[in-house]
Amino acid sequence: MLMKKRIIAPALVVLLLSAMLLTACGQNDTTTVAPNTTGNENAASAGKDIVSGPITINPNIPDTEVMDIGPNGEKAVSAKDLILTEEEIAKIKEGKYTAAIVMHYSGTDYMNAAVQAMQETFEQMGIKVVAVTDAQFKAEKQVNDIETVLAKKPDIMVSVPVDSVSTAPAYKKAVAQGVKLVFMDGGADGLVAGKDYISIVSGDNYGNGAVAADIMAEKLGGKGKVGLVFHDVNFFVTTNRSDAFKARIKEKYPEIEIVTQGGITDANKGEEVASAMLTRHPDLDGIFAPWDVPAEGVMSAARVAGRNDLIVTTVDLGTNVAISIASDGIVQGVGAQLPYDQGVAQSILAGYAILGKEAPAYVASPAVKVTKENVLDAWKLIYGVDAPATVQDAMK
Repeated sequence: MLMKKRIIAPALVVLLLSAMLLTACGQNDTTTVAPNTTGNENAASAGKDIVSGPITINPNIPDTEVMDIGPNGEKAVSAKDLILTEEEIAKIKEGKYTAAIVMHYSGTDYMNAAVQAMQETFEQMGIKVVAVTDAQFKAEKQVNDIETVLAKKPDIMVSVPVDSVSTAPAYKKAVAQGVKLVFMDGGADGLVAGKDYISIVSGDNYGNGAVAADIMAEKLGGKGKVGLVFHDVNFFVTTNRSDAFKARIKEKYPEIEIVTQGGITDANKGEEVASAMLTRHPDLDGIFAPWDVPAEGVMSAARVAGRNDLIVTTVDLGTNVAISIASDGIVQGVGAQLPYDQGVAQSILAGYAILGKEAPAYVASPAVKVTKENVLDAWKLIYGVDAPATVQDAMK
């Protein structure tokens, strides 16, 4: 498969991701914001060829088997199978289409990379991004975001539903308005692939949950007591991760027992739930968290409890968990998604819709196992740039 051209030089991408992270973290009540076009302007001023060659995801991603099953039982198609040719891109550009990106939340390394990938890829396709929103993981806010965005009359909407049921009526309004809808990580209740929306793109969440279980077992020597922090909302991908972790432990590691589980509805409640687990079960050897933000809370709880020997695994390679992995800290490994390339895949599928090209109902990028042995290489594969200096220094 031909390699897609990255639009921005690596050094510029580092600066952009840092700027986006600071901006996102500073926004407490933002619904719709103007798209970040600075990166593409910088690329042009640097003499980079923004439109060159076909668009695909990174062919250097390993050909790992995708384990995930879609929310409606769909067999996942690898994102590596997607492509837009130069001729197809030229045809899309003629339409002068617009797009809106309606996110469930923002401000993490993962979300920044995914949004930036969509912005860059849409730019390459000649599609103008007219809005980017952050629902702060609140369904009622996302409904308002969707209605605000629809007033801009976008041709395309890429969105992550906070709750598949309560947000469904708002997405149905988008469909009725003729918007070409691509979902990220899960669909909305009652909407049908190929009819109401184009496709769902995700990481291999089941595969990543299984990878996190394998790492936990390796670090524990195949036996011990563990706790599980799960996402206690109707959110397909995080449920997949926890289900996979539990199933893998049960199937492959009979001497590891999951002795306690605790749910969170707020990503920042990981510390509170983990603290309660460690109080009730002081002999816990490890804890799984569904993604990196609650895993950071588990780290804090372990430190407060004087349990620096606790083994934590999770999904998604954020900066803080990468530092922990590199320094032999509490988080020992993750199953990682590929947010940049998933963002590219979502944009490609929007192109499929414009062209009337048949699209798979469910697309997933392969799971990536990350431990200290490969954390720096994995960061570069996942984000397309070298790991931050803080992560590199932690290796030393």
